[in-house]
Amino acid sequence: MSYHGAVTVGGRPDVRELAHLMITKVAVGPYDNNAYLLRCRATDEQLLIDAAADAPTLLETVGDRLATVVTTHRHQDHWNALAEVVAATRARTAAGRFDAEGIPVHTDLLLADGDTLEVGRCRLTVRHLVGHTPGAIVLIYDDPEGHPHVFTGDCLFPGGPGRTTQPDEFKSLMEGLEAKVFTLPDESWIYPGHGNDTTLGRERPQLPEWWARGW
Repeated sequence: MSYHGAVTVGGRPDVRELAHLMITKVAVGPYDNNAYLLRCRATDEQLLIDAAADAPTLLETVGDRLATVVTTHRHQDHWNALAEVVAATRARTAAGRFDAEGIPVHTDLLLADGDTLEVGRCRLTVRHLVGHTPGAIVLIYDDPEGHPHVFTGDCLFPGGPGRTTQPDEFKSLMEGLEAKVFTLPDESWIYPGHGNDTTLGRERPQLPEWWARGW
C-alpha cells in the first residue's frame, strides 16, 4: 500500500519507503501531534522528529536503537515525551538554538540556519524560521533520487502558516517560508506537526491569500 500520511492517535503508523530513507509517521497525544521516525536504509541509524507525547508508542515505533531526537520548536506539545524517550534510548537531543532554552530537557546540539544533520548516510538541512516561535526549525531531506521532503513542525500546514500572535511575527514567518521553503519545487512533500501532509505545489497558489488574510 502506498504512503498517504493520514494517521490517527491510537491507529497504525504510516511508512514511506524512499530509496535511501524510511519515514514512519505516527500520531500521538491529545493535540494529535505527528512524530516522524527517519531511518537510513544503509546503516539503520534512526532520528526522531518531535517526541511529542505518549512515550510508549514512540518507543515501540523506534525499537531498540535511536541516535537523535530533534525538537522542531519549544511549544510543550512537541516535547512532552522527550525526557522519557531520551532516558530510554540515550539519544542525543537537538533543537534550534533560539528555542533550546524553552525546552526543559538539555539540548546537546544547537541548530542554526544552514546546518546539516546526518542520519546514517542521509543528510538533512536545517532552516530557521522566526514567527511561530523565535527558534523554530524546518528539516529538509533532498532525496537524490526524487524530490525534497520537508518536516515543517508548526511553521506550515495544509492551508496556511502556523499560528502567530502579532503582525510582525506573521510577516517574519511568511517571509521565511517564501525565502527558505517555497524556493523548493512544487513536488516537495510537506510533513507538518499536526494533521495530514501536503505539497508545496498544492499550497503555493494560496500565498497571496495568506498575505491578505494576515495574522
